[in-house]
Amino acid sequence: MTVVLVTGMSGTGKSAALDGLAGRGYRVVDTDFGDWIADLPLPDGSGTEPQWREDRIDALLVEHERSGEPLFLSGTVWNQENFYPRFGHIVLFSAPVEVMLDRIARRDSNPFGKSAEERDRIVADTAEVEPLLRASATMEIDTRRPLDAVVDQLAALVSERCAGSR
Repeated sequence: MTVVLVTGMSGTGKSAALDGLAGRGYRVVDTDFGDWIADLPLPDGSGTEPQWREDRIDALLVEHERSGEPLFLSGTVWNQENFYPRFGHIVLFSAPVEVMLDRIARRDSNPFGKSAEERDRIVADTAEVEPLLRASATMEIDTRRPLDAVVDQLAALVSERCAGSR
């Protein structure tokens, strides 16, 4: 069983890629939607930050460990590293900031990034958080490539794993 985490900054195309994978019959979970994330206190007490609800993510992973089917999970949250040992791949989606901001301005599927404050946060997070994600990633995909090519590359990760286990 392979679980692939697709992570990256807002506007890199995580949701679009998961939609493409779902269209090919893969199980996908976009943790930006539903009850997967909550604003939780940081361990140092310095405030709160959107984090995965670890009980829910753990239950999802246990379900898929039993099923043997691949799972594509997307999200970028403070505590995702707690689950890194359970992922077969950690794929960082990246694109230039200008591309991400343009995509965010045009999308209607997610309201985040519409205000000047949120766009400033995306720019700051790209400078501060993306290098940390890159250091933990097993692969990086530049999402300026055509969406079908990005989806093909993700699907190949589980196809290779499935073929190798036979």
